[in-house]
Amino acid sequence: MIKLHDLSFKPFISEQDVDVTVQRMVDEIANDMQDEIPVFVGILNGSFMFVSDFVKKYPKPCEVTFIKLASYEGLKSSEDIQRLIGLTQDLSGRKVVILEDIIDSGNTLEAIHRIFKNENVDELKIATLFYKPEAYKKDYKLHYVGREIPNKFIVGYGLDYNGLGRDLPAIYQLKTTQYMTNLVLFGPPGAGKGTQAEFLKDTYNLVHISTGDVFRFNIKNETALGMLAKSYMDKGELVPDQVTIDMLNAEVEKNADANGFIFDGFPRTNAQAEALDKLMDSKDSQINAMIALEVDDEVLVQRLLERGKTSGRKDDANESIIRSRITEYYKKTAVLKDYYTAQDKYFGVDGVGSIQDITERLNTVIDTL
Repeated sequence: MIKLHDLSFKPFISEQDVDVTVQRMVDEIANDMQDEIPVFVGILNGSFMFVSDFVKKYPKPCEVTFIKLASYEGLKSSEDIQRLIGLTQDLSGRKVVILEDIIDSGNTLEAIHRIFKNENVDELKIATLFYKPEAYKKDYKLHYVGREIPNKFIVGYGLDYNGLGRDLPAIYQLKTTQYMTNLVLFGPPGAGKGTQAEFLKDTYNLVHISTGDVFRFNIKNETALGMLAKSYMDKGELVPDQVTIDMLNAEVEKNADANGFIFDGFPRTNAQAEALDKLMDSKDSQINAMIALEVDDEVLVQRLLERGKTSGRKDDANESIIRSRITEYYKKTAVLKDYYTAQDKYFGVDGVGSIQDITERLNTVIDTL
């Protein structure tokens, strides 16, 4: 992670991957040009590093020149494009290849076509190292594209954020979620996980996502994901992890401005934990901790039997079922304990005592994150 001015950026494309992409573009363009001597036109300031590496790799004679346009202000591409430095040579009858560092909205590309309209070139081709298809709003053809990327702000390899970052040899992407705390809350049946989740949610202004509640909501409201999940459940089959992840993603998207999330009931396997890590990484965030309430089995059994007197749940009134549920919990969480311990993210908290005592223990752990 790096910080430029007031913003943080995370690694996105390595120096090696950039080099491979540039070489591929060189090979493709050289093959198309055959014996022609092209004129490569770099668009300053961003393309200076790309153009330098490109022409060093180019295997045949070529000419190089630059033009400078003004179009970026901070993080946004402005509509007003001005040419600051123009062409200084006659390009009549020449094959010209524009070397752009990045094309997003296409406003700069429109200005380029306007500039070259009266240059009487034999052929004008556009080559861009990076291309944001989600942001592109023009109809001009892009003849060579190094790599398509999401519509997120990047720096490095000539690209900057308010003057900083051009010198970086790799590409970094803006970390849009600058501050967020995400917890995986675990506890065996009867540990009081649901009660504590409510306290944590209010204390730290987090969004509580219970997998069970999410499933019930989607099925009750007959969402596309809910109907898909129900189709598996009706056949007695396990709902695929991807369906669950897609449901969780929808919940996270609904609360994109949240301070963080408490994930309750998910993950339950290593594969699910890895999928959750990928989901949070896609949101420029991460799981900060797995917190597990630890309670002696006999205490759990007594708690659930007592709860069964008023809850109306049959599985709370049968001791053999209770013990089976507890055993199943340990089977599932043992692997996850190892998974999060390997990342220094596992925290076991004593779940015996008053509700207030347990809450204070949880708060102590979270306050250290």
